[in-house]
Amino acid sequence: MIVWYGHSCFKVDNVLIDPFVPNPLCNLPYDEIMKNVEVIAVTHGHADHLGNAAELSKKYNIPVVSNHEISVYLSNKGVNAEGMNIGGTIALNNSKLTMVKAEHSSDIDVNTPGGIASGYIINDRVYHAGDTGLFGDMKLIAELYSPDIALLPVGGRYTMGPEEALKAIEYLKPKIFIPMHYNTFPAIEQDISDLVKKVKDIGVEVITPEIGAPIDL
Repeated sequence: MIVWYGHSCFKVDNVLIDPFVPNPLCNLPYDEIMKNVEVIAVTHGHADHLGNAAELSKKYNIPVVSNHEISVYLSNKGVNAEGMNIGGTIALNNSKLTMVKAEHSSDIDVNTPGGIASGYIINDRVYHAGDTGLFGDMKLIAELYSPDIALLPVGGRYTMGPEEALKAIEYLKPKIFIPMHYNTFPAIEQDISDLVKKVKDIGVEVITPEIGAPIDL
């Protein structure tokens, strides 16, 4: 089951990723978003991804998985934080997360280094790329993990845009592509209709979910 809450925030099974909620695309109540969530995962330290992880973790007594540096930052705020790093895997509360590289920055603010940016392979089937540009090791991610579902940023400017996302899909060869990190703010507005057509033309299913609507996959 996958639910999109705008920007890069998704629920994948029992894992909530990049809890930037509320955001300009989603104003659902916390109790609805957090239903059945057992793990919060953060891809990097920017405010639109770290989001309200600390508040939600404390309110609902749910651990946060992140890179080591962010886990230390959160632990110092009294959060139950589990650190990891690129290539590592953690099994936690009936979920399995493997951290993979992303090409992006991560600092929490100008005074707080946020370590490396990352993506996750979740429960051996879903690849959440986090914020990233295109990189050749996506071929290695495909070879090692063979994710069926790829959640990829398409907004451009701060991440890949549609052209790079198409190449990423060619590298990853997923069965299903779900776009993210677009149309949240004016700087990342995108018409992805041409991308959707091109992805379908190479035999990959495209799902553009509605906010808060569960997708059984």
